[in-house]
Amino acid sequence: MITNKTTKEKISEKEINANTYCNQAWGLMFRKKQNLVMTFKHPRIISLHNFFVFYPLEIVVLDENKKVVEVKKRFSPFTLWSSARKGKYLLELTLPDSKGKCKVGDRLKL
Repeated sequence: MITNKTTKEKISEKEINANTYCNQAWGLMFRKKQNLVMTFKHPRIISLHNFFVFYPLEIVVLDENKKVVEVKKRFSPFTLWSSARKGKYLLELTLPDSKGKCKVGDRLKL
């Protein structure tokens, strides 16, 4: 479960954890709507593609303290994106369920 500690709002009740390179590369491709959490060994600039994910996502980048450092509001299918800030965690959240539940500066609990 993912919760926003700042607003006390529930963001996700169930999500997939992608901790390996293969799971992160596969991500949500060819899956029904679900939320995904990626954990990286070290903070880094994150590059994503949304190929073969047939629904828009909200992308949330977190630092090592699980503080939101960047939010991509609408990551459309069949597009590319790279973060401007380094992150240790990345959330791929389905829209419209997650819309607006995370803002830069919020702290999350994964």
